[in-house]
Amino acid sequence: MAKSFIGEKKGVFIYLYTVASPQQIIISKIIYNTLLCWLISVAGYMLFSVFIFNPVQDSVVFMAVLLLASIGFSTSLSLISGIASKANNSNVLMAVLSFPVVISILLMAVRATKNALDGIDRAASTDELLNLLAINCIAGALGYILFPYIWRS
Repeated sequence: MAKSFIGEKKGVFIYLYTVASPQQIIISKIIYNTLLCWLISVAGYMLFSVFIFNPVQDSVVFMAVLLLASIGFSTSLSLISGIASKANNSNVLMAVLSFPVVISILLMAVRATKNALDGIDRAASTDELLNLLAINCIAGALGYILFPYIWRS
């Protein structure tokens, strides 16, 4: 996910610039990375449930956390990857820029996951889920608005 723009060659950027608008490109990257991250998360959860035991008491909250965290990681890392791809030392810049955003998403996801594992009432997880949703909305809006300016340079 983090290498959605960094891993591509310069010729691909020129091709994409002529074929699609910047908004279409960032939305497609976000959707692809969300599906990839969510499918890997669900597959890991299923394998964990099959080979060990299923410790999750509230599966609905757990799946909501998986989905919201996947969306959050894909939106924020796609935007940051677009920013970092224009720099010379893009891997270092990617790590530095993504650290605060990834930490906030991880903290909210871990808190809500703990509540889902312990079987605590769903109302206890609403703050974390709403925070994850807010982070996703902010990162998505920033990506949609700012990516055309990044794309032009």
